[in-house]
Amino acid sequence: MTFAWRVRGQVASECQIRSTTALPYGATTATRNDMLTIVFDLDGTLVDTAPDLISTLNLILTQEGMPPVDYDAARRMIGGGARGMIERAVAAEGRVCSKAELDRLFGAFIEHYAAHIADRSRPFPKVEAALEHLAGDGHRLAVCTNKLEWLSVRLLDMLKLSRHFAAICGQDTFGVQKPDPQMLRLTVQRVGGELDQAVMVGDSGTDIRTSRAATVPVIAVDFGYSEVPIATLRPDRIIGSFGDLPAAIREIAAGRL
Repeated sequence: MTFAWRVRGQVASECQIRSTTALPYGATTATRNDMLTIVFDLDGTLVDTAPDLISTLNLILTQEGMPPVDYDAARRMIGGGARGMIERAVAAEGRVCSKAELDRLFGAFIEHYAAHIADRSRPFPKVEAALEHLAGDGHRLAVCTNKLEWLSVRLLDMLKLSRHFAAICGQDTFGVQKPDPQMLRLTVQRVGGELDQAVMVGDSGTDIRTSRAATVPVIAVDFGYSEVPIATLRPDRIIGSFGDLPAAIREIAAGRL
C-alpha cells in the first residue's frame, strides 16, 4: 500500500477551525509536501477516561437496582459512546431497554458525567509532548471520537489539551459515528486536509475499521480499551508509548508500510 503525501486543499471558509499552538522547542516548519492530518481517537487513546466513565456507569446501574460492572469488563465496553456502553452493561445483566428507558438512562449518565468528566481522567503519558512535537513538524491535528462533541471539548479544555487540535469532532458533529468512515472523512475535511495525507491514531477495532473503510493508515496504541489484543486487528503500526508516535508517523509518511 502506498500513499502520496501531498497538500492540495485549503481550509474552507465555512469551517470553524480551532486555533493551534505555535511551533514548540524551536522546531522547524515542515514543507507543504510533508504536512499530514493526524486524527486521534479520544477515550483510550489520548486520555484514560475509564475511571470517570465507569464510576458514572455504575452509579446509574445501582440507581436502577442493578449490580455494578466489574472495572475490567466495563473498560472493554468503552468505545461506542456512552449510549452503547449503557446498552452493553444492561445486556450483560440479561435485560433489554426500550428506547425510552435507554434515553432516560443516557440522560442521567450525561448529566452526572459532565459534572465529573475530569475527576480522575488523565492524558496518557507523553501525550502532550508528542502533540507538541507533531505540531512543531507542521502537521494538522484533530480529534474524531464517538463521545459527544461538547463533552469532548469540555474534557480536553479541562486537561489543557484543546489548544493542540484544529478540530474536535464527536458523534453529534456530523450525525454519524465511527466505524462509519464518513466521520473520519468529514473530520479531515473540516481541518482542510486530504485523505491521502491523513493518518489515524486509535485504540480499538472501531478505529481500525473506520480507517480501513476510509483507506487511511492507522496507528494503534496497545494500552487502550480494545476488547482483543490490538495486534490481532493488524493496524499499520502499534505503539506502546506516545513517545514512539513521531517515529511511527515518519515511517508511514515515508511509505514504509
